[in-house]
Amino acid sequence: MSTALEKQLNDGCEYREQLGAVADSLTLLEYLCQRYSHSSSEDWTARIESGQVLLDKHTAHIDSILRQGSELVWQRPAWIEPDAPRSFEVLYEDADILVVNKPAGLPTLPGANFYQSTLLWQVQRYAPDAAPVHRLGRWTSGIVLCARNANAGRNVLQQWSAHTTRKRYRALISGSPAWDNNIIDTPIGPVPHALLGSVHAACATGKAALSHVRILARHATSSVCDVDITTGRPHQIRIHMAVTGHPLSGDPLYISGGVPAADSHALPGDPGYHLHASELRLQHPRTGDALVIECRPPTVLCLAAERE
Repeated sequence: MSTALEKQLNDGCEYREQLGAVADSLTLLEYLCQRYSHSSSEDWTARIESGQVLLDKHTAHIDSILRQGSELVWQRPAWIEPDAPRSFEVLYEDADILVVNKPAGLPTLPGANFYQSTLLWQVQRYAPDAAPVHRLGRWTSGIVLCARNANAGRNVLQQWSAHTTRKRYRALISGSPAWDNNIIDTPIGPVPHALLGSVHAACATGKAALSHVRILARHATSSVCDVDITTGRPHQIRIHMAVTGHPLSGDPLYISGGVPAADSHALPGDPGYHLHASELRLQHPRTGDALVIECRPPTVLCLAAERE
């Protein structure tokens, strides 16, 4: 195998889970094929027979009968992950928290074949005790707060739940709204999606969501705005701007009304839009002092004065 290809391989990983009721009475092979459908029955058979799968710390067999509560462990060999940046910028750090600037294109957490090409992996190479307490969409850049101990993590999450934090985003939206300021409170919840079953979108039966929008600059076919949110629903800003009739410019998923196009095969993680978490206000989890973290937007979202 060439050196160029080897550099793209990750280190593989260990998957460990306690089996739930859904696994009860299935054979090991049946369960693995259903639970981890990225691999074929032949691949799973080969892994089991080579001793890569353990059941309650013992080598398993393809026809082993599973029971709820058992521990299943399997080693996933190294694989080539999708392309993504492997970098971040430290904005603030102390013994309790680490705040970083996530680049667009880097997933926050593992999933969809991303493992080492994630913010979690890269941050923990820098600070092994740090882990994100929230996430940004893959193509959203900007501020992510990581806790460095359990007390800090609990405190930040309590502030999140109490809506005492303030988060500001910078966005590029389509068109030129007739208003300069707007408040959007459309609820957000799951709606049908052809590929995923459901995605979050504007939904009358969804959860409460609140966004405050201020237009900063108008261009020929787009506008730059700041969006302050006190709630953090999935894809909230993308959905709420689409509700106003001005979706994020280039958003492949959400159309006017805040819902996916009926015939769309776009996924939430597809690129095309520009959204940046630019400011976070909270109380320091240990001292209680007011903490304001700012993160400069990428050039496409900068105002003329900010480029100087």
